[in-house]
Amino acid sequence: MSTAEIASNPLKSKWVQLALGVICMMSISSPQYVWALFTKPIMGQLGVSLTELQVTFSILIVLQTFFSPFQGFLVEKFGPRLLLSVGTVLTGLSWVLSANLTTVSNLYITYGVLGGLGTGIVYIGVVGLMVRWFPNNRGFAVGMVAAGYGIGALLTTFPIADSLASSGLQGTLTFFGYVIGAIGLLAAQGIRVPHADRVQTTSQVQAAASGIAPKTMLKTPVFWLMFLMMSMMSTSGLMVISQMGAFAKDFGITGTMVFGMAALPLALTIDRVTNGFTRPFFGWISDKIGREYTMTIAFGLEAVAMFVWVMTRSDPVLFVVMSGVVFFGWGEIFSLFPSTLTDTFGQKHATTNYGFLYMAQGVGSIIGGPIAAYIHGATESWMPVFAIMIALDATAAILAFFVLRPMRAKYIQSAVYS
Repeated sequence: MSTAEIASNPLKSKWVQLALGVICMMSISSPQYVWALFTKPIMGQLGVSLTELQVTFSILIVLQTFFSPFQGFLVEKFGPRLLLSVGTVLTGLSWVLSANLTTVSNLYITYGVLGGLGTGIVYIGVVGLMVRWFPNNRGFAVGMVAAGYGIGALLTTFPIADSLASSGLQGTLTFFGYVIGAIGLLAAQGIRVPHADRVQTTSQVQAAASGIAPKTMLKTPVFWLMFLMMSMMSTSGLMVISQMGAFAKDFGITGTMVFGMAALPLALTIDRVTNGFTRPFFGWISDKIGREYTMTIAFGLEAVAMFVWVMTRSDPVLFVVMSGVVFFGWGEIFSLFPSTLTDTFGQKHATTNYGFLYMAQGVGSIIGGPIAAYIHGATESWMPVFAIMIALDATAAILAFFVLRPMRAKYIQSAVYS
């Protein structure tokens, strides 16, 4: 596409599309990433236990992920602009409708079901679009939009914490629900699919794998290995996201001050930064040195960081700092796995294919949410929970290097020469 064509219509620029994709992702990030701020006030208002309440978070992630193959199909059939518009509106509406609820079952429907469907449509649609706009740099591009999802809540964490203190739960959910819905809807209006010449690539592997459909992909061991690894990594990160408010309280961090700021909101803010930065960073690294080598480094980093974190849990400063390192070792899964998947199975069905892999996050939400809360309740300690998470991270790092790397190389070679 010529410079003149892009100048006449900026929406044909891949960089403009990347920017709009980032904005859409930022607009839907708060339901997942600021959930920890809502757990205490919702428990107080509804009079429910932490385990009951965490079902809401699991529904959000399960609906966001388990429906993603169908959502990916809808995006490919009806176009990303329409579906992203619907998704952003549903996301904002989920908060507005949650504001006046008096029962946890209704919260499951509004915050959980509507929020999960809305965020899932947007997430799958944007990622599927970027692997097509950036065929030769997809690790970086997917990392950037995934960073939007990871870092978007940075802009809302402190405002929401302040709003909860000044306006209460109802006012906070209503106001921010309208804001995130409106911003996402406006950004979605500029979304476009790439012209045919944009999705071409010089990679022999891509040419060989461009036509692999979901039904064929689901029969391959390499897909299920990636699914297992993404489930393991999702579990550890989503445990921290969903339980951080609870274990910070048990560790004596809630109410403490670090650098003149409340420790928990500060940790959540730093987490958003590192969780966002790691996605394009490790995505770019993986474009240079390979996906599996990058996975080994990043997954191993999270295992080590989580071990240090729990060993120094009573120190507020180290709690804040190490929480950021933990997320730096976790967030890159959302750039590495979609890039690896599309490298392996091609981009023709990239959106729907990633929808199936993204279901692994739903598995992680169940284990990291209510199951982790149950383990804590049964043992009256967070130590068994952290031990399981560290083991999952370390195992995923080992699998990336010793199993996924040779298995995927063998599969790609067979695809090229078949």
